[in-house]
Amino acid sequence: MSGQMELVSARTVHGPDPVPNLAAADRIVFSNSGGKDSIVAMDEGVRLADAAGVRDRIVVLHIDLGRTPRGHSVEWPDTADLARRQADHYGLPFAVRRMAKWPSLFHRIRARGQFPHLMTRFCTSEKRAVAHRFITEQVNALGVIGRPARIVHVMGFRAEESRARARRPAIEVDRRASNGRRTVTQWYPVLRWSTAEVWQRIRERGLPYHWAYDAGMSRLSCSLCVLASVPDLTCAAGLRPELAREYADLEEEMGVPFRRELSMAEVIRRTGGAA
Repeated sequence: MSGQMELVSARTVHGPDPVPNLAAADRIVFSNSGGKDSIVAMDEGVRLADAAGVRDRIVVLHIDLGRTPRGHSVEWPDTADLARRQADHYGLPFAVRRMAKWPSLFHRIRARGQFPHLMTRFCTSEKRAVAHRFITEQVNALGVIGRPARIVHVMGFRAEESRARARRPAIEVDRRASNGRRTVTQWYPVLRWSTAEVWQRIRERGLPYHWAYDAGMSRLSCSLCVLASVPDLTCAAGLRPELAREYADLEEEMGVPFRRELSMAEVIRRTGGAA
């Protein structure tokens, strides 16, 4: 019964969301984190791009968040390889980009002297900057003359994930990324999908997904994300104890906790490890 209730998603109640004019797009950029929502957004986006006859205008971008000073990936291991395989699944060109100034998000946190939190999500700002630079590369390569290049930027945001995302329209102009040379339209193909619907599409289409979900994670994101649920943090710290230890040491070095109400040292204790 609960599974049936989950399948009554916002899109079931409100009907299908609008789709941008893909035939008019000069380039369609899929931002792919390797997570479940990204691959389903890609699957749905490719389906609609095929209907418009413009699959050849798609490129897939993965933003690699780098490695810590001790050599641990900030993302889950194998995420970039998975994102490449997901692009290969559709025969799409694939690119990886990283932050220009910092070797990793960990280094960025250390330089700032604090962890991101809900009101200062500088981790998101760093990823957005990488995506905007990549879009600039695409516009330069297109060489459109006489009008702004038309870019559609596709992301796997879902309304269930946060109140802020629930307030978003499925299509919106990214005014921070748009300028006289380009108009960037943000598109969220799975915005109104439920978690159950996402997994149903993955199973039905045999889409490649990350092993961390089978290990107990509900979301992918960074392995240790400040916005993750406590069960996800505890699960991740148990699966990646050395990375958790490095974050705990960073807490001690900076004199600030991982989250205001929850330190990484406490997360490690909850896994049964030594803090």
